[in-house]
Amino acid sequence: MLYEDDFEFEEQPADVRDRPIPGKSGGGRNGGGTRRRRDPRPSQSAPRDRQELPDEAKPAHDFLAELLERMGAGPIEIEYIARPEGEYLEVTGPNLGMLIGRHGNTLEALNLVFNNVLNAGVRNNRRYYTIDAEGYRAGRADQLKNLALATLERCVRERSPQKLEPMLPSERKIVHLALADSESVRTESEGEEPERRVVIFPR
Repeated sequence: MLYEDDFEFEEQPADVRDRPIPGKSGGGRNGGGTRRRRDPRPSQSAPRDRQELPDEAKPAHDFLAELLERMGAGPIEIEYIARPEGEYLEVTGPNLGMLIGRHGNTLEALNLVFNNVLNAGVRNNRRYYTIDAEGYRAGRADQLKNLALATLERCVRERSPQKLEPMLPSERKIVHLALADSESVRTESEGEEPERRVVIFPR
């Protein structure tokens, strides 16, 4: 099976969940999941390269708008944002709590269903989007990139492989991309879902 962190799409684990980011306050696999700050606003460091909606992204935009209307999430607006780790469809509106869900689980599940339906029957030129709500997932992506850079430094300093906590495929992909151009380390994924994780090796 190909994994999304190998730059191919895969199904998410059956127990889609949002794990705490290691290295943060209250972190640790079992220790701090309920203490992680849940701020749906985008972080100040999050790049937001606003673009006009490309023609090839219009079907995805329209499909998401219809889907959210049927879910009763409106009124909402959807903005296309290109970020280094991929294409985002950013949803804004006054009643997005139900869309995000506890620890972002509803948003993650919605993203899985959305991309599976969008690419059903498509053999070539598949497109995958990250659905975000008020910058919730963009902020988490920034956390993961900061974690990747901090772990890179530890890996180089200690000259030994560093294992990260198990992550969802979409999260692992962010870590891989953050370190893809590094001349000091390389990354691999190991293990089986839902315990698959990124390992960072010194070169």
